[in-house]
Amino acid sequence: MIVAGSIYLTAGIVLMLLRFTPLKDKILERLEFKVKTQEHFSRRDLLLLAFIVLFGSFLAPLSFMFGLDKTTAVNASLLLNTETLFTVLIALLIFKEKASRRSILGILLILIGAAVISTGNFREVELSKGILGNILIILAGLSWAIDNNLSKLLSVKRDLLLVTSLKGLFGGSALLILASLIGIPFYIPLQSFPYILTVGAFSLGFSIVLFLFALREIGAMKTGAIFSTSSLIGALFAFLVLGESFTAIKAFFGVLMLFGVYLLSLE
Repeated sequence: MIVAGSIYLTAGIVLMLLRFTPLKDKILERLEFKVKTQEHFSRRDLLLLAFIVLFGSFLAPLSFMFGLDKTTAVNASLLLNTETLFTVLIALLIFKEKASRRSILGILLILIGAAVISTGNFREVELSKGILGNILIILAGLSWAIDNNLSKLLSVKRDLLLVTSLKGLFGGSALLILASLIGIPFYIPLQSFPYILTVGAFSLGFSIVLFLFALREIGAMKTGAIFSTSSLIGALFAFLVLGESFTAIKAFFGVLMLFGVYLLSLE
């Protein structure tokens, strides 16, 4: 919890500091595309941001961390794909995003590929084990899915750096305060700080900015589905950099995922 809170807080601080440099306008200009953006924040937007922080930066990582402790790694990898499933369902059923049969097929191919690649070996999946942990992982997926769809409403704001930095600042602070209240000691080894800075700024901070841009341009349903290709990218990275195995099965389902993305791009 301390590490997660520190990463979120670091992302918020880095992006907030970036807003006071000449890079801010250059970045925001690059993010101006087809959808017309809004400059100002209303009270409704601030309330919306509060719910986004609650679900995406607090409840989701909290549920995930406790769930990970109470289930197997394989179960967690599989069940974390529920984030994409819930994101698509909420976008379709509640926010009424439009989807053709081709889009639905593309999303299904991506989901199937993500499930296979992230799990690695279905023979090791035992959902009857660690039921509480499994439920917490699913709740984390649901919380992130709610965050994704609510964030779509805020993605029309021009200053995506501000939106992301506030998510990080408030979410990270909440996690660290909770850790303090339940007696978790605040200790991070000095050698870990460069990793926290890198992960916070890039893997979380800038990735959320780009994620919000995608939400603005193509909607929560497509963005959530395409984001699942991170499992394929992770597997390729592990193969090329860490020397881990990349089986023919993973390659096949990776191609399946890419074909799914291609189908979505045709819309």
